Amino acid sequence: MKEKFYMTTAIAYASGKPHIGNTYEAILADCVARFRRGQGYEVFLQTGTDEHGQKIEEKAKAAGKSPKEYVDEVTAEIKRLWDLVGVSYDKFIRTTDTDHEKQVQKIFKKLYEQGDIYKSSYEGWYCTPCESFWTESQLKDGKCPDCGRPVKKAKEEAYFFRMSKYADRLMKYYDDNPDFILPLSRKNEMVNNFLKPGLQDLCVSRSSFKWGIPVEFDDKHVVYVWIDALTNYITGIGYNADGESSERFNKLWPADVHIIGKDIIRFHVIYWPIFLMALGLPLPKKVYGHGWLLQEGGKMSKSKGNVIYADDLVSVFGRDAVRYYVLTAMPQDNDGLISWQSVIDAVNSDLANVFGNLVSRTVAMINKYFGGTVTDKGVTEAVDDDLKKTVTSAYGKVAAKMDEYRIADALAEIFAIFRRANKYIDETCPWILAKDENKKDRLSTVLYNLAESVVTGVSLLQPFMPAAAEKAAEQFGARLREFGDCEKFGNAARYTVTDKPEILFARLDGEQILKRVNDGKAAESAERAETAAAAKKTDSNKESNNMNGKDNGAAENAEKSVKPQIDIEDFEKVQLKIAKVIACEKVEKSKKLLKLTVKIGDEERTVVSGIAQKYSPEYLVGKKLAMITNLKPVKLCGIESQGMIICAENAAGDIAFLSPERDIDDGSEIF
Repeated sequence: MKEKFYMTTAIAYASGKPHIGNTYEAILADCVARFRRGQGYEVFLQTGTDEHGQKIEEKAKAAGKSPKEYVDEVTAEIKRLWDLVGVSYDKFIRTTDTDHEKQVQKIFKKLYEQGDIYKSSYEGWYCTPCESFWTESQLKDGKCPDCGRPVKKAKEEAYFFRMSKYADRLMKYYDDNPDFILPLSRKNEMVNNFLKPGLQDLCVSRSSFKWGIPVEFDDKHVVYVWIDALTNYITGIGYNADGESSERFNKLWPADVHIIGKDIIRFHVIYWPIFLMALGLPLPKKVYGHGWLLQEGGKMSKSKGNVIYADDLVSVFGRDAVRYYVLTAMPQDNDGLISWQSVIDAVNSDLANVFGNLVSRTVAMINKYFGGTVTDKGVTEAVDDDLKKTVTSAYGKVAAKMDEYRIADALAEIFAIFRRANKYIDETCPWILAKDENKKDRLSTVLYNLAESVVTGVSLLQPFMPAAAEKAAEQFGARLREFGDCEKFGNAARYTVTDKPEILFARLDGEQILKRVNDGKAAESAERAETAAAAKKTDSNKESNNMNGKDNGAAENAEKSVKPQIDIEDFEKVQLKIAKVIACEKVEKSKKLLKLTVKIGDEERTVVSGIAQKYSPEYLVGKKLAMITNLKPVKLCGIESQGMIICAENAAGDIAFLSPERDIDDGSEIF
């Protein structure tokens, strides 16, 4: 029976689209999950979204939507991004899930009835983005000490949790479990800044807004964010506060690791353990608080104009290149840096020059000198020993780094194989060996050694770069091997390489990419300015109409959207069919257009659609869409579009393509 490994990410706050710094955590967790699966663990990875709170209530109101409508849209976008970067989660929980909400109410009531929660009132400074109360002394320059944003004075009736009751017990847990918090610097910060000065009781309900889980016995209050959000780690696997928890919960809990950002570590290593103690549950084995992925000018924010999104990066570099960069850019106990230029440099230097070039050279030489198949002829020299040692010792080094959550260092150990193999080529000079017929067996051994090294290296690389690892192994006619076999050299009797090698990572034209990025930023700025001007004009018109008692703009717009009635004969002229997207790419020099290759039964067509701002090419591939198939072809940006994808658009400009509610053959008629 496999040993379990339960791990979680923090649940993403559903207030807006996550940037690459937020997405990094999901990639990191996925990498750990894939590695543990490779080690033979039965892994359960849970991620999800935190969907309640005042900030979301306010954003939904501003967008003219209900809070549930708002979080539904944002959560769909978060799931799309997680899927885009290849996160292999086993459970995606939402705090608006009915079973979660019911258990939160039960947990709150249980803690109240046993005296851990009491009712009082709160007066202090409140930060809406962080959803945190602060005392005067905790503020930094009069602003929130966590995010640096303005705070406002707030006073309201609330329920509180008696934190100090468990402080000594928590400190003992720290002492008995020195590896509970990683890295160590985070632990020192918690002890010195929070535990030693004394824990204050924690506000756990709010009565000034409604978008939250109602307190079951006092409906004026909603459960405040941390009891709602943190308990997802147990409710998501079947915890029941009544004592009848699921078999899955009994198997998986306690968590083996919570992977979170350093900005919320206090909640996970102080509040969360104390909640668990009050519930009589074991504490998680480890909490790893990673650093931030910073852009030019510090933390990413829309106001600074320095935000980078994962889908933009993937559209340029591909999924695995993005995964590689963010996993190597973040040291264990510090912040990482990202920019378009730094990703370009990493792709060119590491992925193209070191990794991709090694695969291409090795495959090409096996094809050229041995017709595609190479074996170990046993003609060895001293130079082989160091290569073999580097290869066979790599797994132990990688595993040790992964145990410490030194992900960047683990990747460096894998790339040490590729760097050593490239050096081995220079040392053995296969092109010189090929000139001497008497050296043919030596040449075969050299090329076999290179193939063996590559296949072992990419087998270890799979958790980090799944698709690239698989493609590289396929070029050698090999499957990715189990980690245990990576400690041996000579796993295969022979290697038969492809006669149609694929370039894994080509060198990039950095200037061209940066120009496209900067042009895009300029276009976005212009579009924002145009939108703001239009909004200002609209507001001005509305004000003028109101002053004249003629607030009829909405009626006029509604009237314009109504088209004249048609006969059934007119409708029957339109041919609608289900089309399957088999390829998709962005149209150069256009921010809005995608070029889709679609399959309609036995026919393939090209369609140009203005949905690039809402959907990435990778997301659309494989999707089945509704399409008008009998429109006259038209050229857009020099590409002939042979039909039209059917989409819906709301007043806010949000777009959704239409697809069948269940799977049906492409080419099927829509009637």
